[in-house]
Amino acid sequence: MDRRSFLATGASGIAAVTFAPHLAFAAAATDRRFLFVIQRGAADGLAILAPTGDPGFAGLRPQLGAEAANGTKLDAMFTLHPALKQVAAMTAAKQALLVHAVASPYRDRSHFDGQNVLETGGALPYRMRDGWMNRLVRTMPDNPQAIAFAPTVPPALRGSARVASYAPSNLPAAGEDLMIRVGDLYANDAQLGPLWNEALQARTKAGDLATGRGAVAAGALAARMMKGPGGARIGMVETDGWDTHTAQRGRLNAQLTGLDAVLAAFRDGLGEDWNNTLVLVATEFGRTARENGTGGTDHGTGSTAFLLGGAVAGGKVVADWPGLAPTALYEARDLKPTINLDALIATALGQHFGQDPARMAQMLFPDTGSAPLRQKLVLS
Repeated sequence: MDRRSFLATGASGIAAVTFAPHLAFAAAATDRRFLFVIQRGAADGLAILAPTGDPGFAGLRPQLGAEAANGTKLDAMFTLHPALKQVAAMTAAKQALLVHAVASPYRDRSHFDGQNVLETGGALPYRMRDGWMNRLVRTMPDNPQAIAFAPTVPPALRGSARVASYAPSNLPAAGEDLMIRVGDLYANDAQLGPLWNEALQARTKAGDLATGRGAVAAGALAARMMKGPGGARIGMVETDGWDTHTAQRGRLNAQLTGLDAVLAAFRDGLGEDWNNTLVLVATEFGRTARENGTGGTDHGTGSTAFLLGGAVAGGKVVADWPGLAPTALYEARDLKPTINLDALIATALGQHFGQDPARMAQMLFPDTGSAPLRQKLVLS
C-alpha cells in the first residue's frame, strides 16, 4: 500500500460541488453502503487469483507462479494469493466474490487512459466528463453523502452531485484557537461558510484516526466516516503502487498485505453496517500472462475484481475462463477478458440498491452498451 494514497489535506481540504437534479429512479435502499477501492497501476490478476488448475500457468510463470503454493486453494482452478488472508476468510464466510478475466472496455495499455475509462465509465478515454460514481450518487434520493478518502476528488466521483474528499494531513494539527478564528472569518460568507462547517464535521468524525498511518488506519478511517445513520453512503479509497515491472514477488506481497489490512479494518470498523455494505476492488487493466526477465510482468489486459461485504452472495469465483493456451491469449500475450467490468459494476450496484441492473447500466455506463450479468452477485 503506497502511503501517497493517503497524503495530506487539512480540514479545509473537503471539496464539494453543487447539487444536481435527481434522475427518475425508484427510491434506493439508502441504508446500504458502497465503497470502491481502486488499484492504480494495473494489478496482476494472474498472481492475485492464480489459475493453478490451468495447464499453461506454470510454463508462463516459472518463478512468479511459485508464490501460489502457499495460497488458499478456492476450487480446482483458482488459488488466492497467500497475502490475502482476510479476503480468504471473507470468501470462506461467503462475504467475498472473486471475479476473473474481467476488464473495462479499454484495450490499450496506458495507465492514464485506462484509469480514465475505469473511472468515467466511457467506452473510450476522455469521452465522459463526469465519473460513474457521481452518476450513481445522482440516482439516489435524499442527497446521500459521498466521500473520497484522497487529497482531491478522483475522476470516478467528479460531476454535478455533491462530493467531499478527506485525507489525513502530514502537517501539525491546527490549534483550537486558529480553528475558531478561521470559522469566525468564514461565518458570514455564503459560499465558504457552509464548506468550512462541513470540513469541521468531517474532521470531528475522523477523530484520532486521521492522524494514523498505514493500511489499518486507512480502512478504519473509511469505516468511521461511513458508519451509522449519519455516515457517507458512497466512498472511494485510492491505492497505488501496483505497476510491478520488476521484483514483483516482494512488491506485490507488500501491496496485497496492505490491501488485505484496509479491507479487514473497514469490515471491523463498520460493525453491523458491514451487513449492508458492498465493496468493489478493481484496477485499470491486468498484466502479461508471461513473466518478464526482471522478475515482474508488463502491461496487459484481463485482470481480477473483488466484490466483498456482508451484502455479497459470496464464497466463490465467478469466471468464464478463457484459458492460457497460446491461441487463447489476447494479442498472443495477455489474459483475454470475458467479463465486462462495467456490466459487473452495474449488476452488483443494481442488486445492492434495489434497482433494475439494466437501467443501472444505462445510467452509469451510457457510452458502453454493456448488458448486465445474469448472476446473483448481491443478496436482496
